Formats: sequence, C-alpha cells, structure tokens
Amino acid sequence: MIELLAAALVLLASHFGISSTPLRDWLVARVGERAYLVLYSLIALAALVWLISAWARAPYVELWAVAPWLAWVPLLVMPLALLLVVGGVSTPNPTAVGAPDVLGRSEPVHGVFRITRHPLMWGVGLWAASHLLANGDLASIVLFTSLGALALVGTLLIDRKYAARRGADWQRFAAATSNLPLAAIASGRQRFVFSEIGWWRVLLALAVFALLLAVHPWLFGGAPLAGLS
Repeated sequence: MIELLAAALVLLASHFGISSTPLRDWLVARVGERAYLVLYSLIALAALVWLISAWARAPYVELWAVAPWLAWVPLLVMPLALLLVVGGVSTPNPTAVGAPDVLGRSEPVHGVFRITRHPLMWGVGLWAASHLLANGDLASIVLFTSLGALALVGTLLIDRKYAARRGADWQRFAAATSNLPLAAIASGRQRFVFSEIGWWRVLLALAVFALLLAVHPWLFGGAPLAGLS
C-alpha cells in the first residue's frame, strides 16, 4: 500500500508540481518547448503506469461494504463520461497541445465544448467518481481519488494558465462556456447543439463502453454486470 501511495503522490507531483508551476518555464527556457513536452509526457506516462501497476499489486483492504445497487452508478455514468471523452478528443480543443487555434475565431465554441470547456477532463473525473462510489477498498480509493483530483483540479489550473496566456481571447471563450458541465447552458450563456456532436460520436462512445465491459474482467478484474440488483 505504501508503494501505491507513493505512486499517487508522484503522479500528482508530476502534473501539479511541474506543468502548473514556474518550474515549467524554467525547464522550457533551458531545454526548449519540444524537448520539455517530450520529457514531461514520458514522466507523466511513467507515473501513470506505476500507479496502475501498484494498484494491481496492492492488498485488498475493505473500508466499507458497498451496497449492490451502487454497481449501477458506473454503468449509468460511463456512457456519458465516454461521450465527453470522445467529443473532447475529436473536436478542436483550444487547450490541447498542438491543436488548431480556435480562440481567435468569431465562434470559438463548438460541439461538446458547449457542455463544458474541459470535456476530456470531466470525462475522466466522472469515470473516477463513479468507480469510487462502486468500490469500498483502500487501493481503489487511492487510485480513483488521485485520478479524479488530477482531472478536476486540472480544469482549474488550465483555466488559470490560459487566462494568463491568452487574455481577452480566453476571457471571451470562458464567458461563453462553463467548467461545470451544462452550467453555461442552464444559465442561458450557451445552447446545446446535438448536430455538432453527431450520432457517430454517440455510437462510438457506446461501442467503447461495450468493449470496456467485455474486457473489464481480464484487464481490471471484476465483472461490472455481475450481481446487479
């Protein structure tokens, strides 16, 4: 369990302690932007692999008994989470490295970004939160809490970073969107346009969901559909 906690701390530190601090600018100034991105990506990937492998080896320590009905939570949440992920990676993202610059466009908000300006991060956050509720053991709590915090705290840090970098362009984008899913739509600052998302993204998200259900017992253990009540 100590190894799992160490891996979680290293993962969080690799993101919050490098990319979101002056250390990033210090590294970029010395090795260049491209070399920094390669180095940072390798460190983050290694930390994630370590976390998952440490979780797989961690002893099972039950903290509370999970009610059977909670098994429904990830089954209901995951299709929505995967739709956010699919939409986030298939739509021009103003905060993605190397993505086209959409902030300067007359209409910078499109597709799933009308729902939240951080669809990928919220997809990961919903995945982590739904699985956290469906598991009552210590190792799972460490895993899903650290990954959920990485995603959802990350949305706030991204907002802060791009507000400083892009000024008025980012403020215009932020004013027309929301971090919290559906908040901008509910407040009337944005509208939902299903045609910009399209059925193909919905079907792709459902296909990925079905694939994850099929391989879950072999990759992660447990059968999500077993014991539903």
